[in-house]
Amino acid sequence: MTLSSGSRLGPYEIVSPLGAGGMGEVYKARDTRLDRTVAVKVLASHLVSSADVRQRFEREAKTISQLSHPHICAVHDVGREGETEYLVMEYLEGETLAERLARGPLPLEQTLRYGMQIADALDKAHRHGIVHRDLKPGNVMITKSAVKLLDFGLAKVIAPASLEPFTELPTQEALTHEGGILGTFQYMAPEQVEGRDADARTDIFALGVVLYEMATGRKAFSGATQASMISSILRGEPSPISQVAPASPPLLDRVVQTCLAKDPDDRWQSAADVKRELQWIAEEPRGTSAPGVTAAVPARPRNRERLGWLLLALVLAALASFGLLRRGPAPAPPRAVRFSVPIPPGSTFSPAEVSRGASISPDGTRVAIEAFARGRRRLFVRRLDSEQMAELEGSDDATSHFWSPDSRFIAFFANGKLRKIPATGGPAEDLCEASFEIVGTWNREGTILFVQFQPQGIYRVSDKGGKPEPVRSADLAKSETIVSWPQFLPDGRRFLYLGGMTLPQMPGSHRELRMGSLDSKEDILIARMESRAEFAAPGYLVYARDGALFAQRFDESKAQLRGDPQRLSESVNY
Repeated sequence: MTLSSGSRLGPYEIVSPLGAGGMGEVYKARDTRLDRTVAVKVLASHLVSSADVRQRFEREAKTISQLSHPHICAVHDVGREGETEYLVMEYLEGETLAERLARGPLPLEQTLRYGMQIADALDKAHRHGIVHRDLKPGNVMITKSAVKLLDFGLAKVIAPASLEPFTELPTQEALTHEGGILGTFQYMAPEQVEGRDADARTDIFALGVVLYEMATGRKAFSGATQASMISSILRGEPSPISQVAPASPPLLDRVVQTCLAKDPDDRWQSAADVKRELQWIAEEPRGTSAPGVTAAVPARPRNRERLGWLLLALVLAALASFGLLRRGPAPAPPRAVRFSVPIPPGSTFSPAEVSRGASISPDGTRVAIEAFARGRRRLFVRRLDSEQMAELEGSDDATSHFWSPDSRFIAFFANGKLRKIPATGGPAEDLCEASFEIVGTWNREGTILFVQFQPQGIYRVSDKGGKPEPVRSADLAKSETIVSWPQFLPDGRRFLYLGGMTLPQMPGSHRELRMGSLDSKEDILIARMESRAEFAAPGYLVYARDGALFAQRFDESKAQLRGDPQRLSESVNY
């Protein structure tokens, strides 16, 4: 229905139309009781055709009205006039994010600021059990002071009797009954497209799509047909932001890519996590510098710490268990040994997302820890026979560290470079440019292997410095999406690495433990394996599987696992 100026809905006098969308029409109105300007949304009749839906809408609208947040458009009232259902909201002056994006991408500062504000609003709602389900640029209003989210939670409660057809038009709503599709097609998460239950992580996927569009001016997912759009959402990956917008920091790529993970379990698990990551990019000057420069960020409370401590436990377990195995059969079962290394006072444990976080030197005398202190991630070293923890000056923003084979140096990534620093202290030295921090490996001949993001693959560089050279690249023809976690074997020429496909929704997706060589194009499949593996003398691989840590004999000459795996520990997360 179309309302004319001066008509009334309860105490609200219509002033002028503001716009229309898939849910209905919006009008500027005056609240005659409080003499204030409001926005009145008249809901399309087919969306609230049944009494049950109307009751549910009124109940949920009242719940949403309890949300009080500076970045959520306030709901003042809900009412019915005859057969007309309407919603009364805060009146906002400005333009929608969709209207702004029609003129092109946003500057980085605005992308980060708006992204933090949207994430903050989502976090508030999610804590109250409310999921938006239809986050898109058209539901974000840009005002003079901030952005505000519109239509919060309404997609959950407004359900037409029949399924509306898919459309490529970004303004068209596709809302269905329970088990069907809810939301706007181009911003749907895979679970929405498949008709599965949506939760807070569904909004996080949509936030990633919106962040991508703000940063690049392009849709993250597109298709000329319904089928190609579905395929893009379920299986496709958008081009990295830094490739489309070269001035953007690589860390923003990683934040958005995590939002856009196909499996909800692989995404950020809360909107607060996303806000925290964006805030660190915004506050760190390096976050807005040239490509290849990565800002330091605090660790995610769960996944990063679990990964860092897993790998520390892996090394400790390997040292303890295989030290006993080298001595031959023991007369009695070995005694379990457990100990902890406290982090430096006044700091927090802060490994990078793919970092070991903590590691023991090859000679077994010292432990290195990445900890966040005085606003920066730094390296700390402690001798195992001492309680003193020494900070390595010059290791600011260090991530993904690894030891030299003689235990004299520690290599790490910082500010877009691979660097090394004496383990006992001293000036750090730049080795080469490195735009993506994946833990490296160092052989006795002075060769370092590490991973670069573009083009994705394993590269080599001298420990004296130089230009990185590719050793193993992702095979795009085979849809390979991961080539990472290199580790030299004892001969210093061959190395283990993790490769394969990591798209959860794509049939045949898997990870593989493989063996490559510096001397040839040799590439041998060892086993399908979800976690990386550590080599432990005198001939074992240690790896995580099904929440536990295992060791299995490894024939290095034939690149084959032998015998049955031995369980080393329980309750390992990876």
